[in-house]
Amino acid sequence: MLRALSVLPLVLFTSPALAWEFRASRVCELLHKDETASVRVVFDPAVPEYFIAITPNRPWTPGPFFSMRFDGPLSNTIATDRHVITPDGGTLTVTDRGFGNVLDGLEFNITVTALMGDQAVQIPLDGAAPEVREFRACASGLGV
Repeated sequence: MLRALSVLPLVLFTSPALAWEFRASRVCELLHKDETASVRVVFDPAVPEYFIAITPNRPWTPGPFFSMRFDGPLSNTIATDRHVITPDGGTLTVTDRGFGNVLDGLEFNITVTALMGDQAVQIPLDGAAPEVREFRACASGLGV
């Protein structure tokens, strides 16, 4: 019994981080990583543009349209054909000057599902709201 209890902290502290995290430097960043995917949202005032990069645990299958479906109290689906996938298929990026729909979706919903063709990557939004608010404040302070 004692051995089992001594292993418990190792299991708890070696699990992948499931939290959303805000960081500020010369850019504003919103980060998330779990067993499904990693997400990075950035506002760069030097451009000034936003981008979201989603790296799932298996490569993207290229398609003509990329969409994000937000499920929860402020459900919405947004789509674009202006996405870029890295040559290895690992990361999909969308860049734009306005990101209100993306930020609203991340802040006010329960999950977001990134969709390309028949590939769906569901990402939980637990704990995202306060980090999104910090991200918005950072972007506003840097000139948006």
